[in-house]
Amino acid sequence: MKAVWNGTVVAEADKDDLIYIEQNWYFPPASVNQDFLRKSDTPYVCPWKGVCQYFDVGEGENWSKDNAWSYPEPKEGAVDIVHKDFANYVAFWRDVTVSE
Repeated sequence: MKAVWNGTVVAEADKDDLIYIEQNWYFPPASVNQDFLRKSDTPYVCPWKGVCQYFDVGEGENWSKDNAWSYPEPKEGAVDIVHKDFANYVAFWRDVTVSE
Protein backbone atom coordinates (compact mmCIF):
# COMPACT_ATOMS: atom_id res chain seq x y z
CA MET A 1 0.00 0.00 0.00
CA LYS A 2 1.06 3.58 -0.58
CA ALA A 3 0.51 6.94 1.05
CA VAL A 4 0.83 9.67 -1.57
CA TRP A 5 1.04 13.40 -0.95
CA ASN A 6 1.15 15.85 -3.86
CA GLY A 7 2.23 13.07 -6.25
CA THR A 8 5.02 11.89 -3.95
CA VAL A 9 5.03 8.52 -2.18
CA VAL A 10 5.65 9.29 1.50
CA ALA A 11 5.06 5.74 2.78
CA GLU A 12 4.92 2.30 1.19
CA ALA A 13 4.56 -1.18 2.65
CA ASP A 14 2.86 -4.52 2.07
CA LYS A 15 -0.75 -4.47 3.25
CA ASP A 16 0.05 -7.34 5.64
CA ASP A 17 2.53 -5.09 7.45
CA LEU A 18 0.01 -2.30 8.08
CA ILE A 19 -2.42 -2.12 10.98
CA TYR A 20 -6.05 -1.10 10.42
CA ILE A 21 -7.51 0.90 13.32
CA GLU A 22 -10.78 2.82 13.23
CA GLN A 23 -10.93 3.01 9.42
CA ASN A 24 -7.31 4.19 9.10
CA TRP A 25 -4.27 2.30 7.81
CA TYR A 26 -1.20 2.68 10.02
CA PHE A 27 2.14 2.25 8.26
CA PRO A 28 5.17 0.70 10.02
CA PRO A 29 7.70 3.38 11.01
CA ALA A 30 10.40 2.00 8.70
CA SER A 31 8.09 2.32 5.67
CA VAL A 32 7.56 6.08 6.15
CA ASN A 33 9.93 8.59 4.55
CA GLN A 34 10.57 10.86 7.53
CA ASP A 35 11.92 13.59 5.20
CA PHE A 36 8.29 14.41 4.39
CA LEU A 37 7.11 14.66 8.01
CA ARG A 38 7.67 17.35 10.61
CA LYS A 39 6.27 17.25 14.12
CA SER A 40 3.25 19.41 14.79
CA ASP A 41 2.38 21.07 18.09
CA THR A 42 -1.29 20.14 17.73
CA PRO A 43 -2.32 18.36 20.94
CA TYR A 44 -4.63 15.37 21.07
CA VAL A 45 -5.21 12.51 23.48
CA CYS A 46 -7.32 9.58 22.39
CA PRO A 47 -9.29 8.14 25.32
CA TRP A 48 -8.23 4.58 24.52
CA LYS A 49 -5.04 4.88 22.39
CA GLY A 50 -3.24 7.58 24.39
CA VAL A 51 -1.22 10.68 23.50
CA CYS A 52 -1.11 11.38 19.77
CA GLN A 53 1.74 12.98 17.84
CA TYR A 54 0.54 14.87 14.77
CA PHE A 55 2.81 15.58 11.79
CA ASP A 56 2.64 18.05 8.95
CA VAL A 57 3.27 16.35 5.59
CA GLY A 58 5.22 18.11 2.88
CA GLU A 59 8.54 19.53 1.80
CA GLY A 60 10.24 22.90 1.32
CA GLU A 61 7.66 25.67 1.65
CA ASN A 62 4.66 23.39 0.94
CA TRP A 63 3.21 21.62 4.00
CA SER A 64 -0.19 20.11 4.78
CA LYS A 65 -0.84 20.67 8.47
CA ASP A 66 -1.63 17.67 10.65
CA ASN A 67 -2.07 15.21 7.77
CA ALA A 68 -0.35 12.35 9.62
CA TRP A 69 -0.29 11.06 13.17
CA SER A 70 1.06 8.32 15.37
CA TYR A 71 1.01 7.11 18.95
CA PRO A 72 4.60 6.97 20.25
CA GLU A 73 3.54 5.22 23.47
CA PRO A 74 0.08 3.67 23.13
CA LYS A 75 -1.81 2.88 26.30
CA GLU A 76 -1.26 -0.71 27.38
CA GLY A 77 -4.93 -1.56 26.94
CA ALA A 78 -4.85 -0.21 23.37
CA VAL A 79 -2.25 -2.75 22.31
CA ASP A 80 -4.47 -5.47 23.78
CA ILE A 81 -7.47 -4.19 21.80
CA VAL A 82 -5.55 -3.97 18.50
CA HIS A 83 -3.64 -7.23 19.15
CA LYS A 84 -0.42 -5.66 17.96
CA ASP A 85 1.94 -2.98 19.22
CA PHE A 86 1.30 0.01 16.97
CA ALA A 87 3.81 2.36 18.65
CA ASN A 88 5.13 4.90 16.12
CA TYR A 89 3.07 3.49 13.25
CA VAL A 90 1.87 6.39 11.10
CA ALA A 91 -1.61 7.04 9.71
CA PHE A 92 -2.51 9.65 7.09
CA TRP A 93 -5.56 11.64 6.03
CA ARG A 94 -6.88 14.72 4.20
CA ASP A 95 -4.25 15.69 1.59
CA VAL A 96 -2.60 12.26 1.68
CA THR A 97 -4.20 9.46 -0.33
CA VAL A 98 -3.77 5.89 0.90
CA SER A 99 -4.33 3.17 -1.69
CA GLU A 100 -3.33 -0.37 -2.61
